[in-house]
Amino acid sequence: MEKIVHIAELAGLAILEIYDRSGEIQVQHKEDSSPLTEADLAAHNIIVRELQKIDNTPIVSEEGNEGDPLSNDTCWLVDPLDGTKEFIKRNGMFTVNIALMRREKNRWRPIFGVVHAPVTKTTWFGGTITPSERRGPEGSGLMMVNPSSPPLPVRLVASGTHRGKKDEEFAKTLGNYDLVRMGSSLKACIVAEGSADLYPRFGPTSCWDIAAAHAVVSGAGGIIVDPSGKTLDYDLVENVLNPYFLVAADNRWTEDWVAQQ
Repeated sequence: MEKIVHIAELAGLAILEIYDRSGEIQVQHKEDSSPLTEADLAAHNIIVRELQKIDNTPIVSEEGNEGDPLSNDTCWLVDPLDGTKEFIKRNGMFTVNIALMRREKNRWRPIFGVVHAPVTKTTWFGGTITPSERRGPEGSGLMMVNPSSPPLPVRLVASGTHRGKKDEEFAKTLGNYDLVRMGSSLKACIVAEGSADLYPRFGPTSCWDIAAAHAVVSGAGGIIVDPSGKTLDYDLVENVLNPYFLVAADNRWTEDWVAQQ
């Protein structure tokens, strides 16, 4: 586990080297119109190289695969730079995501994950195989979800750029709430560390966007459920897009979540 944390931190240093350069960040666009930068590729190359030093477990990355995930019961799932748009804006809200996935027939679940935020030098890691921890300048140690209780407002975390009609409709079911805006998989991590109650996602995501944070949330006692209220699982081969999902500190909001679909 410490090796994977170290790999995420190495990738973070490579990202920061590009992030801290003067001048405009050069951006390409992939076939799906999503942005791609030198930092995405630099982080990808470091993570693949270092993971392959450990063993030959297949790697599925946003920027390219190594090996066949269906040839093994476990697989690495990587987003070398989650929040490329945030990186381009230079607002600091981007992460390195590395998840270890376990296959159940043709579906996958994360059993361990690392989410590293290069700008704040903060790392969240853990999963079903180990309790989740937070390491960073503002505090380190084991962490656990901390659901608020009435009359305290529900602490709702949402994307800094994506918020639509369904988000507003679901928020109305919560009653009194405070809204925190944040980018990338950081939204799920602050639920895991007890700083927020829930993060509903009604927008498009891919498996590598949330799987590492999913593991961290699970290791901290939280849940991530799909539109039917069941634990979110993943397809790493045929369809990498996720359904809508809810990250929550406990299951008290699951019924309202399902009703909003």
